[in-house]
Amino acid sequence: MFNLSNKNTIRVLALIAFTAAGPAIAHTGHHASGFAAGLAHPFSGLDHLLAMLAVGLWAAQNRRPATWLLPLAFPVAMAAGAAAGVAGWTMAGLEFGIAGSVAMLGLLVAGAVTLPAWAGAALVSGFAAMHGLAHGNELPGGVSPFAYGAGFLLATALLHVAGLLIATAAGKGMHYRVVRFIGAGMTAAGAYLLTAA
Repeated sequence: MFNLSNKNTIRVLALIAFTAAGPAIAHTGHHASGFAAGLAHPFSGLDHLLAMLAVGLWAAQNRRPATWLLPLAFPVAMAAGAAAGVAGWTMAGLEFGIAGSVAMLGLLVAGAVTLPAWAGAALVSGFAAMHGLAHGNELPGGVSPFAYGAGFLLATALLHVAGLLIATAAGKGMHYRVVRFIGAGMTAAGAYLLTAA
């Protein structure tokens, strides 16, 4: 358990998650290729960034096995969704679903909601599959899907870990309320994204 008696700890952990975030344009193309493009994609827009960070935050609010199962289920389901997207599958209202996932995950963090591990994993997997489908649909031309996929899976894992570390560092005191407040902010961001979807 991290000690937040030093106020800089939470700032450093938040910096890990947010400094790599670029403009909120998650679906406007890529200028890098392969692994670098996949690594950059989750940081290129608020929808992917916030959803992946929220999974880590929510996982830390839950008990084992959900603490490790949620961050594991998300990339597995996202990879399956990405494979479907590369194969040409698509889904009506995909952007709306992705924005909704941000709002819902934010609500779960804000409410510190706990579910049975299987239910949480199923919910997270559904959201992840949509994110993966978007990744697969947007695979830049001439880029290896395996290199691209490895990049975005690594970025996803880093965001999950950042969320876990932030929530774990917050503990159960006043700083824990800050995590719930972050969840409320994520819900508001998701609601905004829903209006733009």
